[in-house]
Amino acid sequence: MMRQYEPRDLPWIIETADKAWRPINAAYRAAYGDELFALLVPDEHTRKGVEMRAICAARPAWVFICEEGGRRVGFVTGAIDREKRIGEIGNNAVDPDCGLKGIGQQMYRHILDLFRKEGMTWANVKTGLDEGHGPARRAYERAGFDISISSISYYRRL
Repeated sequence: MMRQYEPRDLPWIIETADKAWRPINAAYRAAYGDELFALLVPDEHTRKGVEMRAICAARPAWVFICEEGGRRVGFVTGAIDREKRIGEIGNNAVDPDCGLKGIGQQMYRHILDLFRKEGMTWANVKTGLDEGHGPARRAYERAGFDISISSISYYRRL
């Protein structure tokens, strides 16, 4: 079941986001090395939760909770660009303790339906190319996202 975010969901969202992004943080640390990682990610244990707190405060109408049997199992955020008629799936996660049960697909169907109801003609989502984002890439492809462009960031010591 999908429902609108409520302020009482915030602690759970923060905890889930921080937990769900652990593999991504590990992939970043492996790629960057400890020194650069510490500069780019000051607190890997709370960074995503802090970001989610800001999103929930700024755009609560575009934060949705997925429940299964009365238990929160995932969240998804979105935004729309009315001029371009593009809806964007933002931060989203399934509680890592829930396993793979189609929760992500349910969340994506919900937000894509909302985009359609708002008159959007396209949807987009951004994700990383690192190993930590691998499950997200596979989930987006299963949800029908089939046009992509790759990007890369380079760093060098001066």
